[in-house]
Amino acid sequence: MSGTLWGIGLGPGDPELVTVKAARLIAAADVVAYHSARHGRSIARSVAAPYLREGQIEEKLVYPVTTGTTDHPRGYQGAIDEFYAESAERLAVHLAAGRDVALLAEGDPLFYSSYMHMHKRLRARFRTEIVPGVTSISAASAAMQVPLVERDETLTVVPGTLPEAELIDRFTSGDAVAVMKLGRTFGAVRDALEKAGRLDEAVYVERASWEGQRVLPMRDVDPTEVPYFSVAIVPSPLNTREPSPAEHHKPGEVVVVGLGPGHTDWTTPEVRRELRAATDLVGYGPYLARVAGNAWQRQHPSDNRVEEERAAHALDLARDGARVAVVSSGDPGVFAMASAVLEVAAREEYADVRVRVVPGMTAANAVASRAGAPLGHDYAVISLSDRLKPWDVVAERVRAAAKADLAIAIYNPASRSRTWQVGALKDLLLDIRDGATTVIIGRAVGSEAETVTVTRLADLDPGQVDMRCLLIIGSTQTSVVERPAGQVVYTSRRYPALDRAIR
Repeated sequence: MSGTLWGIGLGPGDPELVTVKAARLIAAADVVAYHSARHGRSIARSVAAPYLREGQIEEKLVYPVTTGTTDHPRGYQGAIDEFYAESAERLAVHLAAGRDVALLAEGDPLFYSSYMHMHKRLRARFRTEIVPGVTSISAASAAMQVPLVERDETLTVVPGTLPEAELIDRFTSGDAVAVMKLGRTFGAVRDALEKAGRLDEAVYVERASWEGQRVLPMRDVDPTEVPYFSVAIVPSPLNTREPSPAEHHKPGEVVVVGLGPGHTDWTTPEVRRELRAATDLVGYGPYLARVAGNAWQRQHPSDNRVEEERAAHALDLARDGARVAVVSSGDPGVFAMASAVLEVAAREEYADVRVRVVPGMTAANAVASRAGAPLGHDYAVISLSDRLKPWDVVAERVRAAAKADLAIAIYNPASRSRTWQVGALKDLLLDIRDGATTVIIGRAVGSEAETVTVTRLADLDPGQVDMRCLLIIGSTQTSVVERPAGQVVYTSRRYPALDRAIR
């Protein structure tokens, strides 16, 4: 009968944090196996030492390499894969002979542990059992005496070996964050935390639960003295320290952000950072609903027709010390809240309130990308709404853009109360443009209900257009091409008259 492979979690380092079950199984095992670096010392064995007994077979699995430097013909990964395969076969000999093997793992066996590589290679051949252990993250939280997350907050765990851009993205989007594999990556992790605006929240914990444990602010750590057994913890905003009296009186600010047209992938990391840092979120109700609420933030939804009041409310909050994010769809500077906020902020009463604008992807670019490149040359952007400007102005701008042979992105073509403007637009354009002019109707682009329709101006059906649509009217240089992979629309960057002049 074959033996059992036991994956034994030893916890973060303190032998007293080894579970009762782990201690019992270590003592009962026929074989105790553990990994070590080439120097031969094993932290796992030292933690398990109080529970070992005489007469047990010990299998030391010595890594051939611990960094990316090796002369193996297939490089670091090749050397490691070969080592894991050989180690698994060493353990398989004992298991096949009926001996139970306790493979020791610091922390938890299935959490950034070497055990998992043996488990994946042996589980199909032998019986395996896992004994979970206390992770270094839990030990670090205990050392800090600060909760990690509560209520509906999230905890993000990342290895410090990720590229900087990805680290920044994870630091931005997570409530609480734990960074593993610090050691040599400390400098890059610290830089990413600073760029994400979270360095002052981050805590460094070295050798959590050990006798030489250290806990100090990440900013104060000497990067030349960071061992592998250290982690960085960024607690959630609900669990960071209380602001000092001076901080309570820091001036607030208003940041106007654009979420992009619909899909969360189109919300930039910079916008996510600003949303996360805000104490208050202000915006049109459906747009605020796209932002995952946090327990420490207040949301102030309002109707879409009260832009001036919304802007004033945001500025009032900031004047009282709040950090306010005013939320727009798309880009905040394109028919959205940036101009409304800045217009109200120009009043003398708000002279001392700081206002910033953070860009987002606008709907015209999103719809254009779905069709191809219809805005590849000069184009105009016009809102068809006559709520804030008279229709005569709208009509004159449409005529001017059409006469100039610009592609035209039409925002706000229709709403529940505005149903006639698309028909009027069609009539205006047909007075100037050919009926074969390409028209793109992008509806709910970036959502599950997305549709993109390519038609001709003469065939444009106003009944197809509602408040979730954006139209793109092509120029004379806009082409529709049928390709095996699908239809594409593009507007050439070259003009026939220029071609003739060059020739």
